[in-house]
Amino acid sequence: MGLEISSHLHPVGSFDLADHGVPTGREEVWRFTPLKRLRGLHAEAPLGAGELKVDVDAGDGVTVEVVGSDHESRGTSGLVPPDRVSARAWAAAEQVFLVDVPAETVVEKASTITLTGLGVEDAAAGHVVVRIGAFSKATVVLRFEGSATLAENVEIVVGDSASLTLVSIQDWADDAVHHSTQHARIGRDATLKHVAISFGGDVVRHDLTADYAGPGGRAELLGLYFADAGQHLEHRLFVDHNAPKTTSNVVYKGALQGQGAHAVWIGNVLIRKEAEGIETYEENRNLVLTDGCQADSVPNLEIETGEIEGAGHASATGRFDDQQLFYLQARGIPEEEARRLVVHGFFNDIVRKIGVPELEDSLMAAVEAELEKNVTQGVGGAA
Repeated sequence: MGLEISSHLHPVGSFDLADHGVPTGREEVWRFTPLKRLRGLHAEAPLGAGELKVDVDAGDGVTVEVVGSDHESRGTSGLVPPDRVSARAWAAAEQVFLVDVPAETVVEKASTITLTGLGVEDAAAGHVVVRIGAFSKATVVLRFEGSATLAENVEIVVGDSASLTLVSIQDWADDAVHHSTQHARIGRDATLKHVAISFGGDVVRHDLTADYAGPGGRAELLGLYFADAGQHLEHRLFVDHNAPKTTSNVVYKGALQGQGAHAVWIGNVLIRKEAEGIETYEENRNLVLTDGCQADSVPNLEIETGEIEGAGHASATGRFDDQQLFYLQARGIPEEEARRLVVHGFFNDIVRKIGVPELEDSLMAAVEAELEKNVTQGVGGAA
C-alpha cells in the first residue's frame, strides 16, 4: 500500500519497508538527489555496523551510552521513517547511541560525540537519541569525519521548558556518502537551536523535521554548507506547527565553487488549523563563487489557519557583488583577498548565531580551507 499524504509538503511515514518503494528519481522528494551515487542505500545494499569509531567528550551530568534497539528511548521523538533509506536504517540498526541529560540539569560544557568512518565498503546503519529533560540546558555536538557509507536516524527530544543546542557537523572525507534523517519533538515552552554544517563528503543528504509537544515551543534552525567540485550537499527541512503559540526561524547559508558543485535546500513549513498565534520565517542564501555550480533553493509554506502572527520566506542565489569587490579593491586590497573577505562576511553572522564559542574559530578555519581548494575566478554581478 502506498503512503497516505496528509500534507503535500511531507508524506506520512511508515516502519514497513513495503510502504517505501525503491525511488527512481522522479519522486518529488528524490528529484534532486543523485541516486546512482548513494551506493544502494536507497535500494538493497546490505546495512550493518560498518567501520566506525566513536569518541565521546561529555559534559558533567550528561550520560552517553550504547543501548539495545529495544530500549525505551527509541521512538520517543515520534519519528516514523519518511522514506526508504530511513526505514531501512531503522530496521537494520541493532544499537541505539543514547545521549541523555536529566531534568533540571544545566551543562555548561558542550558534549561532543565524534564518529569517524574507517572505510566506505561496508555500509552502516546508525541510530542516535538525544534526550534532554524538563528545565535543563545543554549543547550537544555530533561530528562526522573520515570515510563511510552511512544511513542513520537521529531523534531529538526536548523536554518542557528545556533548552538544547544541537550541532551536526558533516566534515567527511571526499569519498563519504551520508544520509541522515533527524526528527525533533519540542516540548511546551522549550527551545531547540539546531545547526547543520556540511563541508565534506561526496553525497550528503540531511533531512530534518520538527514538531511541537505543546504550545510555546521555539525552533531556531541554522545551516552552513560549502560545496566543492563534484560534491552534492542536500538539506531538507519540514517544520510542522501542530501547536499554538509556537515559533520557528530558519536561516541556511551556503557557498559553491568548482565544476559540478551542487547544493540543494528545501524548506517546508506546515501551519495546521490548531496552530493559532504562531510565527515562522525561513531564509536560504547561496553564494556562487565560480562557474559550473548549481544551487537549488525551494521554500514552501502551507497555511491552514489565518490566525497567525506572521509567516514568510526568502531565497536567493547570487554571484559575487562587483560593487563590494570594487569597494575593497579601491582601498588597496588585492582581488583574491577581497573575495576571501566577502565570503567571510557572508558566513560570519550565521557562525555567531550558533552561539558555541569553541566552534567559531574552527568553523571559520574550515571555510578558509574550503576557499583554498579552488582559486576563485571572476564571475559577473549579483544574480
